[in-house]
Parts: sequence; C-alpha cells; structure tokens
Amino acid sequence: MQVVVIGAGIVGSTIAYELATQLDRQGLGTSADRSIKVLDQQCHTIQPKQNCCPTATAAALGVLMAAISKKEKGRNLRMRLAGVDWYDRVIPDLETCTGLTIPYNRQGILMLQFAGDRLDPWERLIQLRPQQNRRLELWSIEQLQQHCPQLNLQDVIAGVYSPDDRQVDPVALTQALVQGATQQGVEFHWGVTVTGLCEQQSQTALQTSIGEIPYDCLIIAAGLGSSPLTQILLQSISPALDIRPVLGQAIQIQLPQPLGHASFQPVVTGHDIHVVPLGGAEYWVGASVELPPEDWGDRRDCSPLHPQPEMLETVWQGALQLIPELAQAERRSQWIGLRPRPFGRPAPVIEWLSGNQNILLATGHYRNGILLAPGTAIAAREMIQERLAEGAIR
Repeated sequence: MQVVVIGAGIVGSTIAYELATQLDRQGLGTSADRSIKVLDQQCHTIQPKQNCCPTATAAALGVLMAAISKKEKGRNLRMRLAGVDWYDRVIPDLETCTGLTIPYNRQGILMLQFAGDRLDPWERLIQLRPQQNRRLELWSIEQLQQHCPQLNLQDVIAGVYSPDDRQVDPVALTQALVQGATQQGVEFHWGVTVTGLCEQQSQTALQTSIGEIPYDCLIIAAGLGSSPLTQILLQSISPALDIRPVLGQAIQIQLPQPLGHASFQPVVTGHDIHVVPLGGAEYWVGASVELPPEDWGDRRDCSPLHPQPEMLETVWQGALQLIPELAQAERRSQWIGLRPRPFGRPAPVIEWLSGNQNILLATGHYRNGILLAPGTAIAAREMIQERLAEGAIR
C-alpha cells in the first residue's frame, strides 16, 4: 500500500506518525508492504515563530482545551480528550527516540469566570467529567488568590481549573513528529508543488514538481491549501471544499520574574485571551480572531487578509486587565498566522472526498489543530483500515 499525505504541519505529521507506528500493530501488513510519503510546499519543516508564520501550526499557541471545553458529548469532545491522552502517551516516546525536547506543560488550564457568566453549566460538567476520566474544579475567589496572586479579581466571580488539560510547543512537537516518523520509514519531501492527477498503468499518481508519485490512498491535510488542492485534483472551476482563513495575532513577552508562584504555572485564560507560560518568565499572549470579509469567498485569490493592529492591542489590554503585572513585560516578538476554517460546516473536515474512494480529507481544524491532530490521525487510520478490509484500497 502506498499512502501519500499532502501537508506536513501538525495534522499531516501526526497522521504519518500514527500510520507508521500503528498499522503494523493492527495486523495490516508490515512496513515492508507499504510506503508513506509526506509532501509539503514549504522548503523545510516547521520553523520557530516568525513575524508572518507561513503555516497555522507555527503560529499556534498549543493550548489543549479538552476537559475544560463546555462540550458534554459528541465527536468533537471525544477527539479533544483523545488528543490529550495521545500526547501524554506519545510525547515521552518521541523525546526518547528523537533526543529532542518537547516543552509540554502539565499544570493545566485556569479559565476565569466573570460577572454575568453562568456557573451552573460548569457545575454540571464538574459532575460529568469523572465519568470521562477527567477532573474539573470550581475555584472560589479565595482559592484564586491563594493559587494565582498575580490575577486581578475585579469582576471575577470564580475560576474553572482543569488539571488534566495541557499546553504544548507546536513547533517542537511537529519537528519531533517529523523526525520520529522518518525513523519509522516515512519519507518527507519539501518544496513540492502538486499540479494534478494522472493514470499510471492501473494506479493513480500525483503530478508534482518532483515527478509522478503513485498512491493507493491520498490524504489531504494541507489546511488552507486544501481548497485549491481539491480544485486542482478534480480539475474543477470551484474547489470541492471551501476553507477560509481567520487571522490571528499574538506576542511573546519576557518578565523580570515568573507570574504568581514559580512552582505553579498553568495557562490562564479569560475573555478568550490566553497567557501561556514558556518557562524562564517568558510567556505567549494571544490571540486575536480576525475574520475575512463576507464576500471573501468570491475574491480570496486576490485579496489576502491583513492584520489589524488595533485587534492585537485589544488582546494586550485584555491581558493587562487579567494580570496587571504584565505591564512590566518586554515584548520580544509578535507574529500573525492564518487558521483554516471550513465555511458553512463544522470543523474539522474528516471524510472521503466525494466521488473518490481513495482520497481522504483531514483538514480545516480552525483554532484546534494541535488538540485535534491525534484524534484526526486515529480517525484517518481507522477509515483506511476499513477501506483495506473492504478491498477498496490495496
């Protein structure tokens, strides 16, 4: 079986790693019976954050909001919980086999609640989460003062603390996944452009800038690049999938000392603003949510989104309201990135491309690509296994 994945961000790299490490264990042949290739239009693997991040993965904050999500059931919640479980299990293995360090904060997420917020949904979730092998705690003002003295508690009525949620460095994680998958025999090809499909004897092949690449199963995990890819592959005027960008801005800051207690550094979030500890009194603060204009779908090829400085300033002022001590910070860097949001349908998109029994869409994760990548990879593996069992994929 020949599998080709288009996109080497967090989703594509996680899929490649999951397929390379788990298909053998599922009794579906050995690595000698298959090849897995990952193609990416970038000229190298994910790089540290830049002023303008070329991928959603590089721009992400890596906040893994699973148990603290308000979702009580359903596919999205299952994928969120599976994501944290997968990282808890796989990150130590990745660090061991690659020798790389993956910053992974296991001190949880604290979400502040404000005057006017309802607490009864949280009280219901606190009762429900133990049935899902998770914990949630509702902290009083006194508990917040005790655990996080850096907080401005004016207008705060409570805090929801999720000790089982996490935060991970998306760049370090993706680099380790690429190296770990490579060690398992996956081939990564950088700077590759896909131009179409062709028939190669009895097999379909991708036409690319590095030649024809045959495949039995093609997985499109290219984020915002997924829409034009479906257009190219189907030779259609319109893409089969409409994914639109949502711009986000964030900053990295350095403080003279860690916020609050140095021994307790959870992610703190309020009003959808995240303050993310990085160690060494460094923090990420973000991120803005800047939607495209309503008519963007009709002119997206010629109208890129531009960051709005006032949106980042709103995020920063909101962070100062949460934690006034941030006013002492030195701004080290700031960046922008584009999140891939499916238009007119829920995120993410994980399904076989209509009319193509061997092209799988695994894309459009919007603001939760890091969290949902493992659940997407598991779903992709299971869907491929089903097609193999049916004989639809060789």
